[in-house]
Amino acid sequence: MSHRTSFHRRARRRFAGLGALLAFLLVAASCGGLGPPPDALALRDMGLGPAPDEIAGLSRLAVVEGTEFRVQTTGGDLTFLPGINLGSSVPGFAPGELAISREQYREWFPQIAEAGFRVVRVYTILQPEFYEEFAAYNEANPDDPLYLVHGIWIPEEDFYDVRDLWHPLVRDAFLAEVDDAVAAANGDATIAEKRGHASGTYRTDVSQWIISWIIGVEQDPDIAVETDANNAGVEFAGNHFRATSDASPTEVLLAEAMDRTARRQAEYGSMIPVAFVNWPTTDPIVHPLEPLASEDLANIDANHVVPADGWLGGTFASYHAYPYYPDFQRFEPGIVDYEYNGQVDPFAGYLVQLRDHHDTMPVMITEFGVPSGHGHAHYGPLGRNQGGHDEATQMAMNAEMMAMIADLGLSGGYLFAWIDEWFKLTWNTLELEIPGERRAMWMNAWTNEAHFGLMAAEPGESQVVTIDGIDAEWAENGSQVIYEGEEAVRLVRAHKDEGWLYLAVRFDDVGRLSEGSLSVGLDVIEGGAGSLPTGETSDVADYALVLADGEATLLAAGHADAHRRMNGQALKMVPYQEEDLVPGAGSWEPQTLIVNRPYPHPVTGETLPAEVMTPGNLVRGTTDRSSPAFDSRVTWQFSGDFLEVRLPWQGIGFSDPSSRLAYTVTDGGAVEAVDVERVGISVHVGGQSVDTGGYSWDPWQQVSWRQVPKKGIEEVTRVSNETLVEGWQPR
Repeated sequence: MSHRTSFHRRARRRFAGLGALLAFLLVAASCGGLGPPPDALALRDMGLGPAPDEIAGLSRLAVVEGTEFRVQTTGGDLTFLPGINLGSSVPGFAPGELAISREQYREWFPQIAEAGFRVVRVYTILQPEFYEEFAAYNEANPDDPLYLVHGIWIPEEDFYDVRDLWHPLVRDAFLAEVDDAVAAANGDATIAEKRGHASGTYRTDVSQWIISWIIGVEQDPDIAVETDANNAGVEFAGNHFRATSDASPTEVLLAEAMDRTARRQAEYGSMIPVAFVNWPTTDPIVHPLEPLASEDLANIDANHVVPADGWLGGTFASYHAYPYYPDFQRFEPGIVDYEYNGQVDPFAGYLVQLRDHHDTMPVMITEFGVPSGHGHAHYGPLGRNQGGHDEATQMAMNAEMMAMIADLGLSGGYLFAWIDEWFKLTWNTLELEIPGERRAMWMNAWTNEAHFGLMAAEPGESQVVTIDGIDAEWAENGSQVIYEGEEAVRLVRAHKDEGWLYLAVRFDDVGRLSEGSLSVGLDVIEGGAGSLPTGETSDVADYALVLADGEATLLAAGHADAHRRMNGQALKMVPYQEEDLVPGAGSWEPQTLIVNRPYPHPVTGETLPAEVMTPGNLVRGTTDRSSPAFDSRVTWQFSGDFLEVRLPWQGIGFSDPSSRLAYTVTDGGAVEAVDVERVGISVHVGGQSVDTGGYSWDPWQQVSWRQVPKKGIEEVTRVSNETLVEGWQPR
């Protein structure tokens, strides 16, 4: 496994004596309007180390006053916090395996700081190595540390089984998790091994850098409704937090868990704000124009959980909020028509709605962002779709939203996430990713959830093939020659990694691809189209790559087309012709993903058609990161007599390339996995056709990968630094 990166930490200047005084005067002058604002490096040199006050005998690093959340540092108070969410997995591992190494944390923390983030947010207890390396980094950078927002997980498996937060299996385990998490973060825990959970001896105290606890998970609205119905009349009033008289049973249980968290932290001598996770699906605002009832079924309100008398740690409203979902952002007055910076911006309208609802406490957006990738799962206003972006666009949108969150007066924006996570699933691709337990063993370019990172997790210890139309690496990269000849097609090579099947084709003439179309047929499963999209006979092809008129398309034959079979034949959500779905029909369509099922217009009542996107429309260009023309979505390029292409595994029918399994879809829409010994590959150009020897590979049980900063990350860094500076209040 590799986790190399080319993102180097810049050397830091350190002021002392007169230099520090001059820097302070420059900062103070800029705050008074006497000059430009200081850059973030100068601000950090002033000192951002923890400077807690003491109240009621407890150390207090973070302070909530009204709608302001402040972190008290040696140089001044930070009132806006640019943060990053950090998961618990790397490629090849499920999150419960907690496979991030000590060396990776040691590498990441300085990179996170240099990327402009002052806060790391984690969701649950991690292995002891996390806390040890976090402390080591901060101790080495006492004037410029990272701060920590720590989560506490709900036992989700039991939660979904019993469907009630108050059930002893859930409530008792949740409160026990509170105890373990606080003890671990304070360096005072020994946690026994348990599958899917962190364990070990925790002796490193990171509490001096913890600025808040955020408990819980995004609540399932149906379970929240069931919890409330099953537990009517419950109340809670602790010494640190209490539920108000109008709190729901769900909110009452959250109040108890928050009180437990505050009490345990106070036992270690400090008080900090405590909050709970929320998201638009269970926000406290009624959205009458939300098309799907399940997205506005339950309302959970941070206003109903308040600090008890004498608890000065405070609380805030924490939201995971994204610009593409739910769909009330398309219809709701006050959101859909909200103007921000001279244009209508529904996401800004929603943020303002949250801010105004919680008018007595700070609001933080503790998850936001858009992913890169070749596929996406939902259209969003202003093009902020749930994926499908090149990396530079992803970074620009993330930077824009970070600036917006700060500008609208919220207290923090935590981008999701630090690094791409291969194990992640998405509703419109997950049924084809079987077996699910092997999902982390390969990278699906069409699964948007796997590509939220600011750091790309790319297949291979090094880049197997650079798509640029140049053949220099092919003779040395371990590829297989699968065809050699003397006619129109002279040479075909094939290669693979955890994300792609690569093909290289050399022709006899530099004009071959300019004169007409080319098609590549791929035989993956039983059956066959009968003919290729370009007319050539093929009794075996299930998928085809077609190049014509300077464009490339990846197509599926009807018998192999998961979109038409599942969303058309089985669910009747998209148009299809029954006769096109049988083997031999010769019916081809570009590979398509559904991104929104049909739903009723919330005003007119008319049924709006399903929405789709077409990852089969391939992007031409270069994957050479040193080139100004780099685009992470590129899949093909040709130059003269040479063509190279990379095909995503799901796009050519594979459900798990690591075990050589492909998917088939029955007439009823059921998905089944079948073994594939070899992919048959044929090439057709200039009226000539060649059958190659096909391509096979050994299944893999371990993955290789590398970490690479995504193009445009410097824009996120710039905005994160600016928001930090603008929210700084000097002492």
